[in-house]
Amino acid sequence: MRRLLQPVSRRYRNWVTDWENHLCFRSTDRVSRPFEFGLEWANNWPMVDECKAHLSSPEDFILCMNDLAITRAEEFFAYQKPSHFELGSDNWLEFQSPVHTPFAENNTVRGLWYPAKNNKRKAVVVLPHWNSKLPQHNALSAGLAKLGISALRLSLPYHDARTPAGLARADYAMSANICRTIDATRQAVIDTRACFDWLQEQGYESLGIVGTSIGSCYAFLASSVDERIGVNVFNHCSTFVADVVWEGLSTQHIRSSLEGVVSLDALRKYWMCISPPSYYDLYSAKKKRSKFIYTRYDTTFPVRLSEQVIAGARARKWDHTVSVLPCGHYTMGESPFKYLTGYEICSFVKRHL
Repeated sequence: MRRLLQPVSRRYRNWVTDWENHLCFRSTDRVSRPFEFGLEWANNWPMVDECKAHLSSPEDFILCMNDLAITRAEEFFAYQKPSHFELGSDNWLEFQSPVHTPFAENNTVRGLWYPAKNNKRKAVVVLPHWNSKLPQHNALSAGLAKLGISALRLSLPYHDARTPAGLARADYAMSANICRTIDATRQAVIDTRACFDWLQEQGYESLGIVGTSIGSCYAFLASSVDERIGVNVFNHCSTFVADVVWEGLSTQHIRSSLEGVVSLDALRKYWMCISPPSYYDLYSAKKKRSKFIYTRYDTTFPVRLSEQVIAGARARKWDHTVSVLPCGHYTMGESPFKYLTGYEICSFVKRHL
């Protein structure tokens, strides 16, 4: 494990934590939306008919769907390959998502393409963080292209131009609506896999993925069910989605809608099918190279959960490396830490793809 410039002083910790709080709470447009089971979002999921016997109880229905989604993950994350991909002169790739939602904006997948000039066989898909906005992650993508690795920076469901009218943030990607959050995650995984369909059509053979924060979660789920993704970078790694939402600094507005209505234990079970530990065995069964990055002073992904990921990787003998950065979740995007992160990502991908 690489521990980069690991300071231990309390003064430093407090400085990073204060900076984290400042960066987090400069956003004043967070909305606490009401808790909902959102069963209507499950209507088009595979296996839904097998759980309809439990419709009298939303809790039992969701638990049933979780069990089936985990045990039959290839079916849950299956999709029909898009029939048409269009790459515009502005290097924006567009196609229709195999997952249909009520929002036309969200149904059109968009990815910004950074082709390497001297390589036609190596490419990665870049999955940004929750509530990312352009041009975030563009510099990383451009840097990879300069190293000879083409990069497709995906706009996640409900992000960028995919944001439904009336929303200022990507609230529908992660919220107190249980099934809508699962559906958004499933869509992100399927859209990501469709991106690899396009890359293969262009002749790319060595394929990888770089996910940050929520994008890291999406990346792990996609790689667990997709043999084609050989090189993986999980920038900010964690275990259970419920725990991150419950404890994370940036999701306290969601917790306020959940608390008193649903317990953390129940929420963990409701969102087990979108949590990486549910697919460790699937991931283990495929030949992967993995890079895990987490931060010592993370206020969004609790450090103990990141450490549990590393313990799981070691126990299963994954081919992996780990870097621990001396910053937090938000401060990773600031100087000088963003340069450390960029080096860790690019050097790993360059070495192994």
